[in-house]
Amino acid sequence: MTIPLLELTADGLANSARRIMARCNELARISSLRGGVERVYLSPEHARANRLAAEWMRDVGLTTHQDAAGNQVGRISGRDPEAPALMLGSHLDTVPDAGRFDGILGVLMAIEVVRLLRSRIPTFPFCLEVVAFSDEEGTRFGKALLGSAAVAGSWDPAWWELTDAYGITVRQAFLEFGLDPSRVGEAARRPDELVGYLEAHIEQGPQLDRAGQPLAVVSSIASARRFQITIRGEARHAGGTPYDMRHDALLGASEIAIAVERLCLAEHHLIGTVGQLNAYPGAVNVVPGEARLSLDLRGELEGTRDRVWAALTRELDQIAGRRGLRWEAREVHTASAMVCEPLLMDVMRAGIEGSGQADPMSLFSPAGHDGMAIGRIADIGMLFLRNPDGISHHPDEYVSTEDIAVGLRAFAEAIVHLAREHAR
Repeated sequence: MTIPLLELTADGLANSARRIMARCNELARISSLRGGVERVYLSPEHARANRLAAEWMRDVGLTTHQDAAGNQVGRISGRDPEAPALMLGSHLDTVPDAGRFDGILGVLMAIEVVRLLRSRIPTFPFCLEVVAFSDEEGTRFGKALLGSAAVAGSWDPAWWELTDAYGITVRQAFLEFGLDPSRVGEAARRPDELVGYLEAHIEQGPQLDRAGQPLAVVSSIASARRFQITIRGEARHAGGTPYDMRHDALLGASEIAIAVERLCLAEHHLIGTVGQLNAYPGAVNVVPGEARLSLDLRGELEGTRDRVWAALTRELDQIAGRRGLRWEAREVHTASAMVCEPLLMDVMRAGIEGSGQADPMSLFSPAGHDGMAIGRIADIGMLFLRNPDGISHHPDEYVSTEDIAVGLRAFAEAIVHLAREHAR
Protein backbone atom coordinates (compact mmCIF):
# COMPACT_ATOMS: atom_id res chain seq x y z
CA MET A 1 0.00 0.00 0.00
CA THR A 2 1.36 3.42 -1.01
CA ILE A 3 1.77 6.00 1.71
CA PRO A 4 0.24 9.25 0.40
CA LEU A 5 2.01 12.57 0.45
CA LEU A 6 1.44 14.71 3.49
CA GLU A 7 -0.74 17.75 2.85
CA LEU A 8 -1.08 20.08 5.81
CA THR A 9 -2.58 23.54 5.55
CA ALA A 10 -1.29 26.55 7.42
CA ASP A 11 -4.76 27.08 8.94
CA GLY A 12 -4.96 23.47 10.10
CA LEU A 13 -1.55 23.63 11.73
CA ALA A 14 -2.37 26.96 13.37
CA ASN A 15 -5.60 25.52 14.78
CA SER A 16 -3.72 22.52 16.15
CA ALA A 17 -1.07 24.76 17.71
CA ARG A 18 -3.71 26.92 19.37
CA ARG A 19 -5.42 23.80 20.71
CA ILE A 20 -2.11 22.63 22.20
CA MET A 21 -1.50 26.00 23.82
CA ALA A 22 -4.99 26.01 25.35
CA ARG A 23 -4.46 22.48 26.69
CA CYS A 24 -1.08 23.41 28.19
CA ASN A 25 -2.92 26.14 30.07
CA GLU A 26 -5.68 23.75 31.10
CA LEU A 27 -3.20 21.21 32.48
CA ALA A 28 -1.39 23.99 34.34
CA ARG A 29 -4.54 24.45 36.42
CA ILE A 30 -4.23 20.86 37.66
CA SER A 31 -1.77 21.58 40.43
CA SER A 32 -1.15 20.95 44.11
CA LEU A 33 0.56 24.35 44.36
CA ARG A 34 -1.58 27.43 44.79
CA GLY A 35 -0.43 30.11 42.35
CA GLY A 36 1.96 27.76 40.55
CA VAL A 37 2.29 24.40 38.82
CA GLU A 38 3.23 21.23 40.67
CA ARG A 39 2.01 17.78 39.66
CA VAL A 40 3.80 14.75 41.05
CA TYR A 41 3.70 10.99 40.59
CA LEU A 42 0.74 9.03 41.98
CA SER A 43 -0.99 12.14 43.30
CA PRO A 44 -4.63 13.18 42.81
CA GLU A 45 -3.33 15.71 40.28
CA HIS A 46 -1.59 12.93 38.37
CA ALA A 47 -4.90 11.03 38.19
CA ARG A 48 -6.78 14.11 36.94
CA ALA A 49 -4.15 14.83 34.28
CA ASN A 50 -4.28 11.22 33.08
CA ARG A 51 -8.05 11.33 32.77
CA LEU A 52 -7.86 14.52 30.73
CA ALA A 53 -5.09 13.15 28.50
CA ALA A 54 -7.13 9.98 27.94
CA GLU A 55 -10.09 12.08 26.85
CA TRP A 56 -7.93 13.95 24.35
CA MET A 57 -6.42 10.70 23.09
CA ARG A 58 -9.84 9.18 22.48
CA ASP A 59 -10.87 12.36 20.65
CA VAL A 60 -8.29 11.64 17.91
CA GLY A 61 -9.13 7.96 17.62
CA LEU A 62 -6.68 6.38 20.05
CA THR A 63 -7.74 3.43 22.18
CA THR A 64 -6.56 4.22 25.69
CA HIS A 65 -5.59 2.58 28.95
CA GLN A 66 -3.60 3.43 32.05
CA ASP A 67 -0.75 0.95 32.42
CA ALA A 68 0.42 -0.83 35.55
CA ALA A 69 2.85 1.99 36.47
CA GLY A 70 0.38 4.84 36.02
CA ASN A 71 1.39 5.92 32.50
CA GLN A 72 -1.46 6.90 30.18
CA VAL A 73 -1.24 5.05 26.85
CA GLY A 74 -3.12 5.43 23.57
CA ARG A 75 -2.84 3.27 20.43
CA ILE A 76 -4.09 3.43 16.86
CA SER A 77 -3.51 0.69 14.29
CA GLY A 78 -1.70 0.95 11.00
CA ARG A 79 -2.47 -1.42 8.16
CA ASP A 80 -1.67 -4.41 10.41
CA PRO A 81 -3.13 -4.18 13.94
CA GLU A 82 -0.51 -6.68 15.15
CA ALA A 83 2.45 -4.71 13.82
CA PRO A 84 4.96 -3.08 16.17
CA ALA A 85 4.30 0.54 17.15
CA LEU A 86 6.12 3.80 16.78
CA MET A 87 5.88 5.30 20.27
CA LEU A 88 5.40 9.07 20.65
CA GLY A 89 5.25 10.94 23.90
CA SER A 90 6.75 12.69 26.89
CA HIS A 91 5.67 13.29 30.49
CA LEU A 92 2.88 15.04 32.41
CA ASP A 93 4.57 15.35 35.83
CA THR A 94 6.41 18.53 36.84
CA VAL A 95 9.06 19.96 39.09
CA PRO A 96 7.89 22.27 41.90
CA ASP A 97 6.73 25.69 40.67
CA ALA A 98 7.11 24.52 37.08
CA GLY A 99 6.46 25.97 33.68
CA ARG A 100 3.61 24.83 31.43
CA PHE A 101 5.54 23.15 28.62
CA ASP A 102 8.35 20.86 29.86
CA GLY A 103 7.13 17.37 28.98
CA ILE A 104 3.52 18.47 28.58
CA LEU A 105 4.16 19.96 25.13
CA GLY A 106 5.53 16.63 23.88
CA VAL A 107 2.47 14.70 25.00
CA LEU A 108 0.07 17.18 23.43
CA MET A 109 2.05 17.41 20.19
CA ALA A 110 1.99 13.62 19.92
CA ILE A 111 -1.79 13.60 20.32
CA GLU A 112 -2.20 16.38 17.79
CA VAL A 113 0.10 14.70 15.26
CA VAL A 114 -2.18 11.65 15.40
CA ARG A 115 -5.07 13.98 14.53
CA LEU A 116 -3.11 15.42 11.57
CA LEU A 117 -2.07 11.98 10.29
CA ARG A 118 -5.26 10.09 11.08
CA SER A 119 -6.37 9.58 7.47
CA ARG A 120 -2.91 8.25 6.54
CA ILE A 121 -2.24 5.99 9.53
CA PRO A 122 -4.14 3.01 7.96
CA THR A 123 -1.44 2.96 5.26
CA PHE A 124 1.46 2.85 7.75
CA PRO A 125 3.52 -0.33 8.19
CA PHE A 126 3.47 0.26 11.95
CA CYS A 127 0.94 1.31 14.57
CA LEU A 128 1.20 4.56 16.51
CA GLU A 129 1.18 4.83 20.28
CA VAL A 130 1.12 7.94 22.43
CA VAL A 131 2.42 7.64 25.99
CA ALA A 132 2.04 10.26 28.71
CA PHE A 133 4.76 9.14 31.11
CA SER A 134 4.06 9.63 34.76
CA ASP A 135 7.33 10.42 36.54
CA GLU A 136 10.16 11.83 34.48
CA GLU A 137 11.16 14.49 36.98
CA GLY A 138 11.46 12.41 40.15
CA THR A 139 10.04 15.27 42.22
CA ARG A 140 8.10 13.19 44.75
CA PHE A 141 10.38 10.24 45.50
CA GLY A 142 13.76 11.60 44.43
CA LYS A 143 14.20 9.04 41.65
CA ALA A 144 13.59 10.15 38.07
CA LEU A 145 12.17 8.17 35.13
CA LEU A 146 10.04 5.78 37.20
CA GLY A 147 7.24 5.66 34.64
CA SER A 148 9.43 5.15 31.58
CA ALA A 149 11.70 2.72 33.46
CA ALA A 150 8.65 0.52 34.09
CA VAL A 151 7.83 0.59 30.36
CA ALA A 152 11.46 -0.32 29.60
CA GLY A 153 11.22 -3.31 31.96
CA SER A 154 13.90 -1.94 34.27
CA TRP A 155 11.87 -1.37 37.43
CA ASP A 156 14.10 -1.88 40.47
CA PRO A 157 12.37 -3.56 43.46
CA ALA A 158 14.43 -1.33 45.77
CA TRP A 159 12.33 1.62 44.57
CA TRP A 160 9.29 0.32 46.49
CA GLU A 161 10.86 1.61 49.70
CA LEU A 162 11.66 5.12 48.46
CA THR A 163 9.71 7.70 50.47
CA ASP A 164 8.33 11.16 49.82
CA ALA A 165 8.53 14.16 52.14
CA TYR A 166 5.68 12.72 54.25
CA GLY A 167 7.22 9.27 54.66
CA ILE A 168 4.87 7.62 52.14
CA THR A 169 6.61 4.83 50.24
CA VAL A 170 6.27 4.18 46.53
CA ARG A 171 4.49 0.92 47.41
CA GLN A 172 1.94 2.73 49.57
CA ALA A 173 1.45 5.42 46.93
CA PHE A 174 0.77 2.72 44.30
CA LEU A 175 -1.95 1.24 46.48
CA GLU A 176 -3.51 4.62 47.25
CA PHE A 177 -3.54 5.45 43.51
CA GLY A 178 -5.35 2.18 42.78
CA LEU A 179 -2.39 0.33 41.28
CA ASP A 180 -1.20 -3.14 42.25
CA PRO A 181 2.55 -3.17 43.01
CA SER A 182 2.76 -6.86 42.17
CA ARG A 183 1.67 -6.10 38.59
CA VAL A 184 4.13 -3.31 37.75
CA GLY A 185 5.92 -5.69 35.40
CA GLU A 186 2.87 -5.64 33.14
CA ALA A 187 3.85 -2.11 32.07
CA ALA A 188 7.01 -3.47 30.42
CA ARG A 189 7.26 -3.56 26.64
CA ARG A 190 9.40 -5.89 24.55
CA PRO A 191 11.84 -4.55 21.96
CA ASP A 192 10.00 -6.41 19.20
CA GLU A 193 6.82 -4.47 20.03
CA LEU A 194 8.35 -1.13 19.06
CA VAL A 195 9.90 0.34 15.92
CA GLY A 196 11.18 3.36 17.82
CA TYR A 197 10.39 6.27 20.10
CA LEU A 198 10.07 9.92 19.06
CA GLU A 199 9.69 12.85 21.41
CA ALA A 200 9.15 16.56 20.85
CA HIS A 201 10.39 18.80 23.64
CA ILE A 202 11.24 22.40 24.32
CA GLU A 203 14.97 23.02 24.33
CA GLN A 204 15.93 23.57 27.97
CA GLY A 205 18.67 25.94 26.93
CA PRO A 206 19.24 28.99 24.69
CA GLN A 207 20.97 27.60 21.58
CA LEU A 208 17.98 27.74 19.20
CA ASP A 209 16.95 31.16 20.47
CA ARG A 210 20.46 32.50 19.97
CA ALA A 211 20.59 31.05 16.44
CA GLY A 212 17.15 32.40 15.53
CA GLN A 213 15.91 28.93 14.54
CA PRO A 214 12.65 27.32 15.69
CA LEU A 215 13.66 23.61 15.57
CA ALA A 216 16.65 21.31 16.00
CA VAL A 217 17.46 17.62 15.72
CA VAL A 218 18.66 16.10 18.99
CA SER A 219 21.85 14.05 18.65
CA SER A 220 22.04 12.55 22.15
CA ILE A 221 20.90 12.88 25.74
CA ALA A 222 23.65 13.67 28.20
CA SER A 223 25.21 11.25 30.61
CA ALA A 224 24.66 12.12 34.26
CA ARG A 225 25.87 11.35 37.76
CA ARG A 226 24.39 12.72 40.98
CA PHE A 227 25.96 12.68 44.42
CA GLN A 228 25.05 13.61 47.96
CA ILE A 229 28.23 14.87 49.64
CA THR A 230 28.64 15.23 53.41
CA ILE A 231 31.46 17.30 54.89
CA ARG A 232 32.11 17.01 58.62
CA GLY A 233 34.07 19.39 60.83
CA GLU A 234 33.43 20.56 64.36
CA ALA A 235 30.56 22.66 65.70
CA ARG A 236 31.80 25.26 68.21
CA HIS A 237 30.84 28.64 69.62
CA ALA A 238 30.96 31.29 66.91
CA GLY A 239 32.21 33.99 69.25
CA GLY A 240 34.67 32.00 71.31
CA THR A 241 36.45 29.98 68.61
CA PRO A 242 39.35 31.75 66.83
CA TYR A 243 39.92 31.09 63.15
CA ASP A 244 42.98 28.92 63.72
CA MET A 245 40.86 26.49 65.75
CA ARG A 246 37.88 26.31 63.39
CA HIS A 247 36.92 23.28 61.31
CA ASP A 248 34.09 24.95 59.40
CA ALA A 249 32.23 22.42 57.26
CA LEU A 250 30.22 25.09 55.44
CA LEU A 251 33.33 26.89 54.24
CA GLY A 252 34.70 23.58 52.98
CA ALA A 253 31.44 22.93 51.12
CA SER A 254 31.53 26.43 49.66
CA GLU A 255 35.02 25.84 48.32
CA ILE A 256 33.99 22.64 46.56
CA ALA A 257 30.92 24.36 45.05
CA ILE A 258 33.24 26.96 43.50
CA ALA A 259 35.56 24.16 42.32
CA VAL A 260 32.63 22.51 40.51
CA GLU A 261 32.11 25.63 38.42
CA ARG A 262 35.83 26.09 37.73
CA LEU A 263 36.44 22.50 36.62
CA CYS A 264 33.31 22.26 34.48
CA LEU A 265 34.00 25.56 32.69
CA ALA A 266 37.31 24.09 31.57
CA GLU A 267 35.56 21.20 29.78
CA HIS A 268 33.49 21.03 26.60
CA HIS A 269 29.78 20.19 27.01
CA LEU A 270 29.98 19.49 30.73
CA ILE A 271 27.79 21.11 33.38
CA GLY A 272 27.97 20.72 37.15
CA THR A 273 25.41 22.09 39.58
CA VAL A 274 25.29 22.27 43.36
CA GLY A 275 21.54 22.62 43.84
CA GLN A 276 21.32 21.95 47.58
CA LEU A 277 23.55 23.14 50.42
CA ASN A 278 22.58 22.78 54.07
CA ALA A 279 24.60 23.54 57.20
CA TYR A 280 24.20 21.96 60.63
CA PRO A 281 23.35 22.58 63.41
CA GLY A 282 22.12 25.67 61.57
CA ALA A 283 22.36 28.20 64.41
CA VAL A 284 23.46 31.77 63.80
CA ASN A 285 26.03 31.60 66.60
CA VAL A 286 27.53 28.15 65.93
CA VAL A 287 30.37 27.27 63.56
CA PRO A 288 28.84 24.69 61.15
CA GLY A 289 30.01 21.23 62.12
CA GLU A 290 28.45 19.51 59.12
CA ALA A 291 27.44 20.52 55.61
CA ARG A 292 25.53 18.48 53.06
CA LEU A 293 25.43 19.37 49.39
CA SER A 294 24.15 17.83 46.20
CA LEU A 295 26.11 17.58 42.98
CA ASP A 296 24.62 17.06 39.53
CA LEU A 297 27.18 16.35 36.79
CA ARG A 298 26.00 16.16 33.17
CA GLY A 299 28.12 15.68 30.10
CA GLU A 300 27.86 14.68 26.49
CA LEU A 301 30.50 12.00 27.11
CA GLU A 302 30.91 9.74 30.13
CA GLY A 303 34.69 9.99 30.06
CA THR A 304 34.72 13.76 30.50
CA ARG A 305 32.09 13.56 33.24
CA ASP A 306 34.02 10.90 35.15
CA ARG A 307 37.32 12.76 34.77
CA VAL A 308 35.81 15.85 36.39
CA TRP A 309 34.39 13.81 39.26
CA ALA A 310 37.84 12.32 39.87
CA ALA A 311 39.31 15.84 39.89
CA LEU A 312 36.64 16.96 42.36
CA THR A 313 37.47 14.14 44.75
CA ARG A 314 41.10 15.30 44.74
CA GLU A 315 39.91 18.84 45.49
CA LEU A 316 37.81 17.50 48.35
CA ASP A 317 40.85 15.74 49.77
CA GLN A 318 42.89 18.93 49.60
CA ILE A 319 40.17 21.12 51.13
CA ALA A 320 39.52 18.62 53.91
CA GLY A 321 43.21 18.30 54.67
CA ARG A 322 43.72 22.04 54.80
CA ARG A 323 40.68 22.73 56.99
CA GLY A 324 40.74 19.65 59.21
CA LEU A 325 37.54 18.19 57.73
CA ARG A 326 36.29 14.76 56.68
CA TRP A 327 34.09 14.03 53.68
CA GLU A 328 32.10 11.23 52.12
CA ALA A 329 29.98 10.98 48.97
CA ARG A 330 27.06 8.77 48.07
CA GLU A 331 26.16 8.33 44.41
CA VAL A 332 22.37 8.48 44.06
CA HIS A 333 21.95 8.43 40.29
CA THR A 334 23.94 7.45 37.22
CA ALA A 335 22.95 7.40 33.58
CA SER A 336 24.94 6.73 30.45
CA ALA A 337 24.64 9.00 27.45
CA MET A 338 21.83 7.95 25.13
CA VAL A 339 22.69 8.48 21.46
CA CYS A 340 19.82 9.03 19.05
CA GLU A 341 19.41 6.52 16.22
CA PRO A 342 20.84 7.86 12.92
CA LEU A 343 17.75 6.90 10.92
CA LEU A 344 15.46 8.69 13.37
CA MET A 345 17.76 11.71 13.28
CA ASP A 346 17.61 11.62 9.48
CA VAL A 347 13.81 11.51 9.31
CA MET A 348 13.57 14.26 11.93
CA ARG A 349 15.99 16.38 9.92
CA ALA A 350 13.95 15.73 6.78
CA GLY A 351 10.81 16.72 8.69
CA ILE A 352 12.38 20.00 9.78
CA GLU A 353 13.53 20.73 6.24
CA GLY A 354 10.02 19.93 5.03
CA SER A 355 8.71 22.57 7.42
CA GLY A 356 10.79 25.18 5.59
CA GLN A 357 13.86 25.39 7.84
CA ALA A 358 17.03 24.79 5.87
CA ASP A 359 20.13 23.23 7.40
CA PRO A 360 18.68 22.46 10.85
CA MET A 361 20.94 22.48 13.89
CA SER A 362 21.90 19.30 15.70
CA LEU A 363 22.06 19.68 19.48
CA PHE A 364 22.85 17.35 22.34
CA SER A 365 20.53 17.58 25.34
CA PRO A 366 22.14 18.32 28.72
CA ALA A 367 18.72 17.68 30.27
CA GLY A 368 17.40 14.18 30.89
CA HIS A 369 14.33 12.77 29.14
CA ASP A 370 12.19 9.64 29.14
CA GLY A 371 14.12 8.53 26.06
CA MET A 372 17.02 7.67 28.39
CA ALA A 373 14.92 4.81 29.78
CA ILE A 374 13.09 3.87 26.57
CA GLY A 375 16.41 3.73 24.72
CA ARG A 376 17.07 0.43 26.49
CA ILE A 377 14.37 -1.26 24.42
CA ALA A 378 13.95 0.93 21.31
CA ASP A 379 15.78 3.36 19.07
CA ILE A 380 15.03 6.96 20.00
CA GLY A 381 14.84 10.31 18.22
CA MET A 382 14.00 13.79 19.47
CA LEU A 383 12.92 17.17 18.18
CA PHE A 384 13.73 20.39 20.05
CA LEU A 385 11.55 23.49 19.85
CA ARG A 386 12.84 26.98 20.54
CA ASN A 387 12.43 28.21 24.10
CA PRO A 388 12.95 32.00 24.37
CA ASP A 389 15.94 32.74 26.62
CA GLY A 390 16.25 29.00 27.26
CA ILE A 391 14.57 29.18 30.66
CA SER A 392 12.95 25.99 31.93
CA HIS A 393 11.85 24.45 35.24
CA HIS A 394 10.46 27.92 35.90
CA PRO A 395 7.08 29.63 35.44
CA ASP A 396 8.55 31.82 32.64
CA GLU A 397 9.22 28.78 30.44
CA TYR A 398 7.67 29.44 27.01
CA VAL A 399 7.23 28.35 23.42
CA SER A 400 5.32 30.33 20.81
CA THR A 401 2.20 29.12 19.04
CA GLU A 402 3.96 29.79 15.74
CA ASP A 403 6.87 27.52 16.65
CA ILE A 404 4.46 24.81 17.81
CA ALA A 405 2.81 24.92 14.36
CA VAL A 406 6.18 24.59 12.63
CA GLY A 407 7.12 21.79 15.02
CA LEU A 408 3.89 19.91 14.31
CA ARG A 409 4.58 19.97 10.59
CA ALA A 410 8.13 18.74 11.10
CA PHE A 411 7.04 15.99 13.52
CA ALA A 412 4.29 14.78 11.18
CA GLU A 413 6.64 14.88 8.17
CA ALA A 414 9.24 12.88 10.10
CA ILE A 415 6.71 10.13 10.88
CA VAL A 416 5.67 9.92 7.22
CA HIS A 417 9.32 9.70 6.16
CA LEU A 418 9.83 6.88 8.66
CA ALA A 419 6.73 5.06 7.42
CA ARG A 420 8.08 5.18 3.88
CA GLU A 421 11.46 3.83 5.02
CA HIS A 422 9.75 0.91 6.78
CA ALA A 423 7.49 0.26 3.78
CA ARG A 424 10.43 -0.31 1.44
